[in-house]
Amino acid sequence: MSLGLELRLRHHLAITPQLQQALRLLQLSSPEFAQEVEQALATNPFLEEDDDSPRHGTPPAPPAEAPPHEDAAAAARADVEADATADGGWQAIGTDGARSGMASDKDDDWTEWSPAPVSLHENLRQQLMLSPMSDRDRALAYLLIDEIGDTGYLETSLEELAAQVAPEDQVEPEELAALLKLVQQLDPPGIAARSLQECLLLQLAAVPQDHPGRAVALQLVGEHFELLARREFTHLQQLTGCNEAALHTARALIRCLDPKPGLLLGPDDTRYVVPDVLVSHVRGRWVAALNPAAQPRVRINRTYAEIAACRHGGESSFGRQLQEARWLLRHVEQRFTTIQRVADAIVARQSAFFEYGEAAMRPLVLKDIADELGLHESTVCRVTNDKYMATPRGLFEFKYFFSRQLVMDDGGACSGTAIRAVLKALIAAEDPKDPLSDAQLTRLLAEQGLRLARRTVTKYRGLMHVPSVELRRVAARRLQVRVASAEQPDFA
Repeated sequence: MSLGLELRLRHHLAITPQLQQALRLLQLSSPEFAQEVEQALATNPFLEEDDDSPRHGTPPAPPAEAPPHEDAAAAARADVEADATADGGWQAIGTDGARSGMASDKDDDWTEWSPAPVSLHENLRQQLMLSPMSDRDRALAYLLIDEIGDTGYLETSLEELAAQVAPEDQVEPEELAALLKLVQQLDPPGIAARSLQECLLLQLAAVPQDHPGRAVALQLVGEHFELLARREFTHLQQLTGCNEAALHTARALIRCLDPKPGLLLGPDDTRYVVPDVLVSHVRGRWVAALNPAAQPRVRINRTYAEIAACRHGGESSFGRQLQEARWLLRHVEQRFTTIQRVADAIVARQSAFFEYGEAAMRPLVLKDIADELGLHESTVCRVTNDKYMATPRGLFEFKYFFSRQLVMDDGGACSGTAIRAVLKALIAAEDPKDPLSDAQLTRLLAEQGLRLARRTVTKYRGLMHVPSVELRRVAARRLQVRVASAEQPDFA
């Protein structure tokens, strides 16, 4: 056995802590990124808020020998950021620009015209104010309204509510039951019910008396609700003494009822998203600019940094914290630089979308952007996750602009988003009383040169959250019943 030395070269990937931090910051959404920066400010003494700088960071300057079109894009992007800074942050794009597909410098801020949302409980209180009653009864009625859940049901029994009131007020469950009947007469019908059966009965009571199937429906829900739930239709015909056609009409009326009426006036669950990029039409071209409101104002405290360098050196804990602060600032800059590059590439490829809408969306995959920018496909994927772009046509996630390519009959290419836009237009133009099935939609698309399988049409319809043809038909019938109820309010 002989001993010797041998040199070998091999490649391996080393994920350093700095690289891990850069990748983690890149894939965070704007709220998560802001929380990460706030945590770093609270734990690292070498970081401080930069109150003297503008709200946003200075955009990266173009290279000295940049082509003329890149200089124009940088100048236009600077104009967009300057306008946003002058308004103290991101300036919302007006609805007029969204309708025309072009951004105007004098668009009105749509937030000035947005009504404040009214909760379910506030709506019921406003309706109750129109009914004359004593202060005691009104206070107890408000107590009942406060116990109504988001779905519209009374979630607490009358006995429990009576026990919650002070004994000196002498409130009995019977008194609350009388006030409950008054609350149940408020809109929407079925509100303040204590069970699904009671909810359906309240809605049927609001239907005009001469409506077909109302009497049988009241009998089915009121007396034979369990049999109706078990779909024992033959037994129901024997008990009610009606024929099959009358039973079918009553069942159709019951299906038109709303099992959760409170959701019609439910709480506003809108979650506001801070866009990472703003897209505007400036100087005849579409330009993407970083949102000033999404960029942090943070810097290194020079005084602490000089003290740490002079007294402690780079090996102490203070030196490590200083180095971590420098890494954070470098990775923050890399994050926004990468987001800006990807946004520029997306806007350049999808400029037709900003001009003409979804029907003009071009096929695009992550690999196209990765090859153009010289990035790895996983990096582009991290940038497109939970990143949003505010455009004159609305707020979109970066992923929205990526869709697979479909070949048309004439040999051309069409994106899945464009096909969904055509599909949405066909469904919007259909007769509500006779909606189009997936097979009919497939034939209509084929007539326009878009040959797709029926299961593909079904998949796209589901992605657009459009119900099936049966559910759309039932919704049309329900709307017809509500219109008839509104036209004949005096049914008692």
